[in-house]
Amino acid sequence: MKKNRITQFFKWLVVILIIVFVLLAIAFDFSTRIDEPVIKDRTALKLQRVKKDNNFYLVDNNMLRKNRYGLWEMYLEGKPFDMGVASGKLTKELIDIQEHAFVEQINKMIPSKFYLHFLKYFIAWFDRDIDEYIPESYKEEIYGISLSCSDEYNFIAPPYQRMLNYHGAHDIGHALTDLAMVGCTSFGVNKGQHSDDLIVGRNFDFYVNDDFAKNKIVAFVNPDEGYKFAYVTWASMIGVVSGMNEKGLTVTINAAKSDIPTKAAMPISILARYILQHAQNIAEARKITNHAQTFVSESILIGSAQDDDVAIIEKSPVKTGFFTTDTNFIVCANHYQSAAFANNPKNLENIKTSPSMYRENRCKQLIREAEKQGDFEQEQAAEVLRDKAGLNDKNIGLGNEKAMCQLISHHSVIFKPKQLKMWVSTSSWQLGNYVCYDLNKVFTHVKSLTPGQPLDEPGQVINKDPFLDSRPYFGFLKFKKLKDLVKQAIHSKEKLTDEQNIIFGMLNANPDYYYGYKLAGDYYSIFGNNKKALSFYQMSLTKEYENTILKEEVLSLIEKLEKESAMEKK
Repeated sequence: MKKNRITQFFKWLVVILIIVFVLLAIAFDFSTRIDEPVIKDRTALKLQRVKKDNNFYLVDNNMLRKNRYGLWEMYLEGKPFDMGVASGKLTKELIDIQEHAFVEQINKMIPSKFYLHFLKYFIAWFDRDIDEYIPESYKEEIYGISLSCSDEYNFIAPPYQRMLNYHGAHDIGHALTDLAMVGCTSFGVNKGQHSDDLIVGRNFDFYVNDDFAKNKIVAFVNPDEGYKFAYVTWASMIGVVSGMNEKGLTVTINAAKSDIPTKAAMPISILARYILQHAQNIAEARKITNHAQTFVSESILIGSAQDDDVAIIEKSPVKTGFFTTDTNFIVCANHYQSAAFANNPKNLENIKTSPSMYRENRCKQLIREAEKQGDFEQEQAAEVLRDKAGLNDKNIGLGNEKAMCQLISHHSVIFKPKQLKMWVSTSSWQLGNYVCYDLNKVFTHVKSLTPGQPLDEPGQVINKDPFLDSRPYFGFLKFKKLKDLVKQAIHSKEKLTDEQNIIFGMLNANPDYYYGYKLAGDYYSIFGNNKKALSFYQMSLTKEYENTILKEEVLSLIEKLEKESAMEKK
């Protein structure tokens, strides 16, 4: 009798637990569900994509084509939902490529299925209110794009919710692990010169993987509200990281050190898009930023033809700072400079431990050196953005985060706001030709474009970096490949079959970069060869480290290995 009661008790307990679990699942689903915008006029869905030529497509008045340099050029016009639908239909295959590259990289970074599921539910919970901080027009545009998205990744979230979340990926990444804070740098030169030579340059060093950066899009947008604008982007991304509008206002964003947020707010790229679409000078950009609620810290470099100036708006979740200079140039890296944030402990720690201040000083050094040689024009801006050395031209290894050119850029851009011209880099990174676009001409002629007719300015191309044809460049490509093999061996704890050739091939391919030696030390340490590990760690210290935290970790490892070695001798 007693046994039956216990059995009955556990049966009811299981039933109750199942009911509780189901209720919690329903509650979670309900609280994280994001409703799609209500669209009254859906006639745009009837529009068909027409192939005009090889890699040249039209959807009504909207256009996508690939130019002779490998850049995709896209023109969009009209109401938000209509633009989104057109963008989705035009870039459907490119969206699939971008999403596959993004998800593949996440899977590489987090190989555990358990943690991937945890991340999925964490982001769903974290971003549960993200739509409340995105303007209705942008939600409609994103929704229009999402209708062309693949169902392959519905296990992550429905297409619309995925697209919203991807717009916050930059923010979540650098807030939680500084993944997106690799080291963007931007600058403005010829401020207050009362000429047409105001220049803004930027490297967007946001690296997902090589595939993610292959299909850059230069988008020209003619919205039904606000100013016309151009920006450099990728398929499905309506947020802005680098752009200029028809009033000669430029916007570029640089990550800064953030506290870990508790929930989503406005993604910084959406704020940058809103500024670009609705501001014509620095004062209007500041006003928009002051009223926005973001969930990470960011520096927004604003160039303005109207003001003949370039300034930095510094934004955190709790306040906004403003920084400008009395000199004719300004530089923005990944730390704050305004009175509102300069002495913040987290900012001071970031300056002390990261490569940000070093890179800022190198940028200033390069600008001053260029100005001594004569006028600072777009060619000089390209030289600064392509510089691979450290302070005083020190060889710090290729790919070092202290360099202006870290050989990871998704894109690099040069703006001349008063002339409404922009130069966009082509592959690889910022080393290929910079292609020039004149916004006045683009918006005048884009709708009458014929196959073979260039949208860019053929006579104003900045030629590719000669480094692209050099031995060090091909050495760097070899270094990347061998580095990945060593990292994979460390992760899997499986010895390399051709250990000597791979390790020394990696080091010889990029001999001045500390990371190869540090990685070799990690490899030999994993497999118990403390003598070799110690030797490579010590060699790494003769090179220029990117940040002090990593250097201190290696110093600790050396101390540990030396103690173990001394104990063995006893």
